[in-house]
Amino acid sequence: MYVVIDDRALVTEGYQSLFTGEGIPAIGFTPTKFQEWVEDTPSEDLKSVEAFLLGDCAERSRYPMMIRRRSQAPVIAMNEMVSLEKTLELFAAGVDDVVRKPVHVREILARVNAMQRRTEKRRAGDDDISHAGVRVYFDGRDPEVAGEVMALPRRERRILEYMMRNRGKWVTKTQVFNAVYGLFDAEVDEAVVESHVSKLRKKLRSRLGYDPVESKRYLGYAIS
Repeated sequence: MYVVIDDRALVTEGYQSLFTGEGIPAIGFTPTKFQEWVEDTPSEDLKSVEAFLLGDCAERSRYPMMIRRRSQAPVIAMNEMVSLEKTLELFAAGVDDVVRKPVHVREILARVNAMQRRTEKRRAGDDDISHAGVRVYFDGRDPEVAGEVMALPRRERRILEYMMRNRGKWVTKTQVFNAVYGLFDAEVDEAVVESHVSKLRKKLRSRLGYDPVESKRYLGYAIS
């Protein structure tokens, strides 16, 4: 899930819509509501946040430290004008990257993926993950399964990407739900995850000849 902070609802709603169009959950906050949310949200829920995007807001330089106390997710500042002084000020405040608006959400996804690669100590230049006959990308492309592109609905693609990023670990149904739908989609029941995973496993089994996804009651799912 991506979190956008900006004084203007037009900006937060716009980016939320653009991320949703890419199959990525996102939520927008005004500065005051964001401060309340980031301080009160349980740590386990904050793990679902993949990045924070800082738009225009008063005392913006305070937010990176505020975020860092609760989350290690990347913080990206978005500027409407190029200013070396402002850029240096933001980096000094603790942001991980600065981009100029307008910026396409796919560029943001690529930048966040690059930061995650460094954190996970994956090979430099490795823009994808390949494991067990499956190769996934993080720029909106469909995965390759058994050497061929497999077109997937965006929810199933997102689930596969999440499980591949966490390969070797058990991920719960709640974690998968939060990664795909975010923390605020009360209109969708968590049980929908089981349906998405079932369809995904059937497609993988058909292409690979076996099912790379394990499932265990109470533990969740894993690609080992």
